Amino acid sequence: MFQNQVAIVTGAGRGIGAAAAKLFARHGASVIVNDLDAAPCEAVVVEIRAAGGVATAVPGSVTDPDFPDHLMKTAVDTYGKLNILVNNAGFTWDGMLHKMSDEQWQAVLDIHATAPFRMIRAAAPYMREAAKAEKEAGGPVEPRCIVNVSSTSGLHGNIGQINYAAGKMGVVGLTKTVAKEWGAFGIRCNAVAFGFIETRMTQAKEKGETIVVGSQEVAIGIPNQMRQMAPMVIPLGRPGTPEEAAGGIVLLASPFAAYITGHTLEVTGGSGI
Repeated sequence: MFQNQVAIVTGAGRGIGAAAAKLFARHGASVIVNDLDAAPCEAVVVEIRAAGGVATAVPGSVTDPDFPDHLMKTAVDTYGKLNILVNNAGFTWDGMLHKMSDEQWQAVLDIHATAPFRMIRAAAPYMREAAKAEKEAGGPVEPRCIVNVSSTSGLHGNIGQINYAAGKMGVVGLTKTVAKEWGAFGIRCNAVAFGFIETRMTQAKEKGETIVVGSQEVAIGIPNQMRQMAPMVIPLGRPGTPEEAAGGIVLLASPFAAYITGHTLEVTGGSGI
C-alpha cells in the first residue's frame, strides 16, 4: 500500500506513534522514527528491521526550532523524498485554569500547536514545492499527505486540560487551513482525534511516572478512579489499543482516503458522539 513512499512519524518511540511507525513499515513505507528519547526510538527501528521493514531513527525534540528542518532534510537525504508526515509527538501537563502558570500553558501549546506548524512549514520544500514542480512538468504527482493528531479534549474540552484542549483544537484549524492551501498540489491534510487510548499518558497517575518539561518534573497519567470510570462512557465499553489508534492514522494516509482532506476522524470507541 505504501511501497516507494517515505513517512515521518514524530513521537514514535512509544504508544500510538510506535504502533503507527510499525504499521506504515509493515505496509511498505520507509519510515523515519522520531522521539525525544533516543533509546525507545532506536528500539522501534530495531523491531521494524527485524520484521523486514525499512526504518531510521532520528531522535530529537520537535519543540526545538531548528529540529524540523533537520528532520525533513535527514528523511530526504536518507530515502530521497517525503510522502507522509505524521505529527504525533505530545504530552499533557494538566491543571485547573485558575492555578495554571504561563509556563504550563505555553509548554503544552508549543508541543501541540507550534511544533506541528513548524514541521509542516519545514516539509514545504519536499512536499508542496515538489508537488508543484511535478504538476508544472505535466507528469504524475506522487501521493503526499499530512496527518495531525488531535484529541476529544480539543473537540469537546476537558476539565483540567485547558492548555491541552486549546492546543488540540488549534490542530484542527491548522489541519483545515493546510488542506485548503495545499490541496491544489494534491496534498491532503487530515487529523485524528483520539479518545481514551491505553498509552503511557493514560496510565494510572498513581504509578508515579514523570517526564521533564523545561525545568519542571511533570507527573504523567490520569487518576486511577478516572481510568476505572472511563469505560462507562465509551459505547464500546473499553479503551482503545495503540494499534487501533494507529489504524486511524494509517487509514487517512492510505489510498482509501484519497479524496478525504480537511477532515478530523474521531477514533474514540464512540465516546463524544
